[in-house]
Amino acid sequence: MIRLIFAILVTLQISLFSQIAKAEPKLGEAIRYMPVQDGGRIKPYDTFAKEVLEVVYGKQNYKTESGESAPAYLIVLTWMLSPDSWVNRPLFEVNHLDVKNKLGLPKDRKYFSNSELFTTDKFQNLMQELADKRQSQEKLTPYFQALQRLQNQMIYFRELAGGRLLKIMPSPDSETWLSVAEIPEAQQGLFVNISQSVAAYLGALAEHKDVESAKATLDKAVIDFQKSVEQVAPQKYAEAHKVGTEVLYNDLHPFRWTYVLYILASIILLFIWIKNLQSGMGLVWAITLAGFFIHILGFVFRVYLAERPPVTNMYETVVWVSWGVMLFSMILEKIYKYRIFLLAGLLVGFVCMVIADTAPAVLDPSIQPLEAVLRSSYWLIVHVMTITISYAAFALAFGLGDIGLIYYAIDKDKHAEKIKQITTGVYRAMQIGVAFLAPGIILGGVWADASWGRFWGWDPKETWALIALLGYIIILHTRLVNWIQNFGMLVSAVLTFNLVIMAWYGVNFVLGAGLHSYGFGAGGVEYVSIFVLLHFIFVGYVFSVKKLAKV
Repeated sequence: MIRLIFAILVTLQISLFSQIAKAEPKLGEAIRYMPVQDGGRIKPYDTFAKEVLEVVYGKQNYKTESGESAPAYLIVLTWMLSPDSWVNRPLFEVNHLDVKNKLGLPKDRKYFSNSELFTTDKFQNLMQELADKRQSQEKLTPYFQALQRLQNQMIYFRELAGGRLLKIMPSPDSETWLSVAEIPEAQQGLFVNISQSVAAYLGALAEHKDVESAKATLDKAVIDFQKSVEQVAPQKYAEAHKVGTEVLYNDLHPFRWTYVLYILASIILLFIWIKNLQSGMGLVWAITLAGFFIHILGFVFRVYLAERPPVTNMYETVVWVSWGVMLFSMILEKIYKYRIFLLAGLLVGFVCMVIADTAPAVLDPSIQPLEAVLRSSYWLIVHVMTITISYAAFALAFGLGDIGLIYYAIDKDKHAEKIKQITTGVYRAMQIGVAFLAPGIILGGVWADASWGRFWGWDPKETWALIALLGYIIILHTRLVNWIQNFGMLVSAVLTFNLVIMAWYGVNFVLGAGLHSYGFGAGGVEYVSIFVLLHFIFVGYVFSVKKLAKV
């Protein structure tokens, strides 16, 4: 059954990549494929527009006054066509309550206009406050992070409205492309045709007439412009050959389909597990493998587009860890056939993918060029991917620990056999994690010696990785000498994972110190803190239930 499913998935993969090779724009969507230079790489205008709207509006589609959803590639261009029409329209997302208070904004609103935010003395005072904070070189708190985003929103809108942000023409004399405001007169006229065609297209959509004709006119305007700018620097324009693939990646959104299939498989498996059914696992495996295949497909897209391993920022490591959780859970499930291993893997994999997909302000999903220190794909593979795959094994142990403690809280005697099976999974997952984390740390030292001239320097990232390794080694040894039993293993799986959280998230997003600055980020501290606190409370509750059961 599984071999048949695998064969079908491989066939689908070949079919899909044949579609990628001949992907062509739909009518009216040629503008989405227009190459632009942004963030140090060439990307389709579709990606550029979505990323800009995400910063400014918080979403990749804009909800109009009529309640309809307008795509980013049309909305963002209208800022340049008619910036005055946006002055009083609610476009800028503001969530932080302190920022709203200091600007005198209503707390019950989420979106505000340019005139409400950026034309007051209060805004200037906040920007001065932000500048002073930066000058102190202290790590920005969530309040100052909100101010920084507000500043970025203003800059993005004004630079785009002025034609300085959108770089659409390669320069024969420079690696930096020319913005709309800088392109020669001949190309200016052709871009004006695009602008006019977009306006006509929006008008046709509003009036629900001549839409197909407006689409064709817009496509022609885009093609005429691209032919003209391509002649200026053909070799540099040829670097944009991947834009069609990236638009397809944006449309497919493979990682979203991945977690949809994971949660569907987990629901079915949970029902089978609770009811102790003897059938249905074939369906679970089919859905799981389909999700796993799409998960791999998403990696293939990102590796092809970025030309590097997909583990260079927090978003990518979360997605990679989710994949690792699924891999290890499927291997353990095939060996032991306890069903709970696959269930835990599906649930943890689902949660990781949902977090990655729904927190773009914290986990940036955009494809970025490599930092200079990371420009060794060999070391990215042997060190970074090894370290992060160990986190996947520990995350699986964590998920199993949670499930095991739930059974303890319900009735440990009634579910003794299931608890024993879960504990076996926890022990094996921890062993796998240590087997990857230990060599990952050593290989990191070798890379550090090549990059920074020393094998070990007690950098926060190095130190916390070592602390996590020692923590799990201690647990494995105490289990080996029988100092802790099933309950101790389950508690350890949950609590020791906090060491991984600190090494993985805390150093980058809380401490923000050390030589691993390429991985630093901001945001989400309150959610992670609540997550950790709730698990401490949960463990305490189960421990109290266990003690009372002995009385």
